[in-house]
Amino acid sequence: MGTRILIAEDEPYILESLSFLLTREGHAVESVMDGAAIMQAIRLHRPDLLILDVMLPTTNGFDALRKIRATDDVRHLPVLALTAKGQKADRQRMLDLGADDFVTKPFSNKDLVARVARLLNGAPLEDGGQVAG
Repeated sequence: MGTRILIAEDEPYILESLSFLLTREGHAVESVMDGAAIMQAIRLHRPDLLILDVMLPTTNGFDALRKIRATDDVRHLPVLALTAKGQKADRQRMLDLGADDFVTKPFSNKDLVARVARLLNGAPLEDGGQVAG
């Protein structure tokens, strides 16, 4: 398999959809459904990319991202944040905390695959990290 992707998402249907989509694209996928498990999973699986939901039980995506960016050996891990539609403030906060990009739920499969590919290839965020609208 290709690159390793860790998904932190607590909604089973979204997690299943993401896992299927990314596995079909040739990625090895691991997942956690609780924010408190993220750091351990990162150390165990050494992902090339983290897909991080903002709203997670125990430790939310904001706190998880803050911890990742403050931890030397994983601070450069690319993070694609997942946010609910209409939560502009949450999207901007995730970018301010160091998320590399975000996808709004519900998401387009084509858009998500393109964003994952772009992040794995080290390409910059197309809109300079600003939330439109």
